[in-house]
Amino acid sequence: MQSARAGVLAMVACCTIWGLSPLYYKLLSHVPPLEVLSHRTLWSAAFFTLVLLFQGKITRLRAALGSVQSIAILGFAALAISSNWFLFIFSVTNNHATEASLGYYIYPLVAVLLGVVAFGERLGQLQKLAVGLATLAVLILSVAAGVTPWISLLIALSFGLYSLAKKRLTVGPIVSVTAEVLLLSPLALGWLWHMHAGVGGAFGTDIGTSALLMLSGPLTGVPLILFSFATQRVTMSTIGLVQYLNPTLQFLLAVLLFGEPFGLVDAVAFGLIWTALGLYSTAALRQENARRKAARTASADASL
Repeated sequence: MQSARAGVLAMVACCTIWGLSPLYYKLLSHVPPLEVLSHRTLWSAAFFTLVLLFQGKITRLRAALGSVQSIAILGFAALAISSNWFLFIFSVTNNHATEASLGYYIYPLVAVLLGVVAFGERLGQLQKLAVGLATLAVLILSVAAGVTPWISLLIALSFGLYSLAKKRLTVGPIVSVTAEVLLLSPLALGWLWHMHAGVGGAFGTDIGTSALLMLSGPLTGVPLILFSFATQRVTMSTIGLVQYLNPTLQFLLAVLLFGEPFGLVDAVAFGLIWTALGLYSTAALRQENARRKAARTASADASL
């Protein structure tokens, strides 16, 4: 029970950091998103390398990058997560944080569809209804605004593809993320060299901005470590439910603090999304309970 409680607390802390991270990126609104992304990549690489050195697991990087297949999967994952990071940074710094939060609300439903396409998973009735409601919400937003909410959809899709790639990996989460940001580091260094050689980069212009850019490493790494800690101690259904704290905090910041517009159409669309997530969570909990019941039955039969 203590281990499970610690896992839940770690997950809440993780999602709170993720959910409040728009406050951090708002402070960097004067820095171009690609430059922020490049610094996030490099400082994350430094942070995760130090963590692996502290854990005595740095040699596992060689195993993670030991074959063409693993490098290809890690490269795909790196491109997916960097795209997700860029879209999120762009959204927050350009007053689209509400759309970013919508993307993370949609993500679990996109993940369900990717499971159908990639692994032949079958949808239950509640899951089908949830996906249908989410699709209706996107259509309502598209018709009302005259344009598809691409930021939300691309954030959900990029994170879904990242999750898909991670299922193909056998190395631990810290090792895999370290490998991913190391693969991206040459691109980040190239872009920062281009910025500093041309119009001038933000790093070094003042202490505050430089410190904030360096903070992107721990801000990326600490919640991931908490997430890894939580997944080892609590059920996936609990992880899924607590994870909604992240987009909820983002949404509240966008509307209440950043003052982004939120009208009747948005309220209807978000209401449909929240209803869809309620149905999705109900289906997930039922599946988890059925799995536990089957495991207990099998254990009892084996003991007899």
